Amino acid sequence: MVEQRTVGRPVNVRGTPPEESETRRSVQQQDEAGPRRGKGVLVILAVVIVVLVGAAAFYLRPWESEAAAAPAEVELGVVVAVEPISVNLADGRYLRLGFSMQLTKEATAEIPVARAMDLAIGVFSGRDIAEVNDAARREELKNELARQLSETFEGEVVDVYLTDYVTQ
Repeated sequence: MVEQRTVGRPVNVRGTPPEESETRRSVQQQDEAGPRRGKGVLVILAVVIVVLVGAAAFYLRPWESEAAAAPAEVELGVVVAVEPISVNLADGRYLRLGFSMQLTKEATAEIPVARAMDLAIGVFSGRDIAEVNDAARREELKNELARQLSETFEGEVVDVYLTDYVTQ
């Protein structure tokens, strides 16, 4: 026995096509049911987002980080000059580098200059000449040297001043 079915047209239990009003009613019922579920999901999603933002704000506490980030004023002391040295750059080029270290008032002027020179060589050597000549990158390298000197000499070095800076 071969059964024939029509695909694409709704059929009621009696096997006859449904009336047009029945089809419209079922489509309207489906449309009304969909947004109700979607609204509930949106409300739950909004509550979860609000809770996550509140937890992140509490955990990160941006209002406290601004107060902690402001460095305390340091009383400046003597400036120790370091004799210029030649540093090897990439491609056989050289950098003649001279700098001075700004110390805190509590620091002694007996900073081991050889250690400071070694740190400077480590920061500047092997760089490309274009990198060393770029003003923004030069400032970054100077700040990196100041940071390393401050860590090495336990906060006695406050800043670094470049006094001789010639590339060849």
